[in-house]
Amino acid sequence: MDYQIKGKTAIVTGGGGGLGAEIVRELMAEGVNVAIADVKTDEKVEKWISDLNEKSESKAVMILTDVSDEEQVNRLFDKALEAFGQVDIVVNNAGIWPTAYVREMTPQSFRKTLDINLVGPFMLCKRMANYCIENGRKGKIINMVSQAAFHGSTTGHAHYAASKAGLVTFSISLAREVAKYGITVNMVAPGIMETPMIAESLKDPVKKEAYLNRIPIRKVATTEDVAKIVMFLAGNQSDYMTGTTLDATGGMLMR
Repeated sequence: MDYQIKGKTAIVTGGGGGLGAEIVRELMAEGVNVAIADVKTDEKVEKWISDLNEKSESKAVMILTDVSDEEQVNRLFDKALEAFGQVDIVVNNAGIWPTAYVREMTPQSFRKTLDINLVGPFMLCKRMANYCIENGRKGKIINMVSQAAFHGSTTGHAHYAASKAGLVTFSISLAREVAKYGITVNMVAPGIMETPMIAESLKDPVKKEAYLNRIPIRKVATTEDVAKIVMFLAGNQSDYMTGTTLDATGGMLMR
């Protein structure tokens, strides 16, 4: 599918693995240069990036970034501009999913979850919005939220659900503020997805069946399933959409 984004530049946070890595692959396949932000890297990730650069007309760079740190977020944006000369798309994908029921949850864990999952996207969104407005450029911001933002959590992830619910309403507010400048802000809400986060659980037939029973179409999403929806929002087909959440849950979330 031609998303008409060849030659553009994207920043993808949490792009070193899981869903983020799949989004990077999809973007580069469409000719988009990508600044990959992640809090750590290793030889496997570096080789993966090298292979992507060899096989693609577009280029990727890894920029180590803790998205909860304002200085590092600004450095990420500066490095992306230095590498590619422009930023057109931001995908706020980095996040953590700690487990603790509220009665045992620490304030430190709650704050850390908000810092990474909500404050980090806020800081990158702010930098992107100001960059686009100051330079008279249109832009696309895509924030990864979750079905938990709407359903809450019964499995010890109240802090995660709260951070994602906050990101939803922040994104809608931002979309209202920047629409007149040609900047769109949309969200994707995945449900249960095949990532390293739940890989061990999916190996257990009983747990896997429990997951499938929660999904009306009885299929756990692949990262590719969700990345394709992100690509739609990054492309020109979604130009008339802003403040929207696209549910990628196999029917878990119906609104």
